[in-house]
Amino acid sequence: MNDEESRLPPGQYVPRGRPVIHYGRVPAFKPESWDFQVFGATASGRTHRFTWPEFANLPRTEVLADFHCVTKFSIMGNEWRGVSPRTVMAAAPPADGVRHVMIWAEYGYSANIRVADLTARDTLFAMELDDKPLTAERGYPLRAVVPHLYAWKSVKWVRAIEYLLEDRRGFWEERGYHNVADPWREQRYSYQEEPGEGPP
Repeated sequence: MNDEESRLPPGQYVPRGRPVIHYGRVPAFKPESWDFQVFGATASGRTHRFTWPEFANLPRTEVLADFHCVTKFSIMGNEWRGVSPRTVMAAAPPADGVRHVMIWAEYGYSANIRVADLTARDTLFAMELDDKPLTAERGYPLRAVVPHLYAWKSVKWVRAIEYLLEDRRGFWEERGYHNVADPWREQRYSYQEEPGEGPP
């Protein structure tokens, strides 16, 4: 077994090229009106807002990570560059008791993850892929990258994070997908959830 095969979760395969899948139309980026908000159970009790220049000027970091789609293809060895969620959380900290977040995107699309997933070493708010700005269909100008979970949690066209005091299902989770989405455990659908893996 080579290194790439050892990194492939059960039920996954490596396709030719890089497939692109998304729900709905590709939004237009308008930098003059674009913002990134952090709201919900913030430590200050207020909404934090970053304009595009403010967000684009945050310190950047690089992540080399694989990408596992729930439709069973995996794209290996992606070089992402962007802003660590930990940088955002330092500027806009959560209140005590926050253990989950909702990632919000254009058109009201959302995905929920645990704070532990958001702050994982390889999680990123990505702006570049392989030394180039993201293309529009891949999430330009900003997408979440949560490599250790199935890719529907890696939300494209991100506009906000909401700190949650209680877990809540996002767009695909409300439509039957697993609340946690660990590809190594093949957590694809909500009927597979064990007690404690979904909201009360």
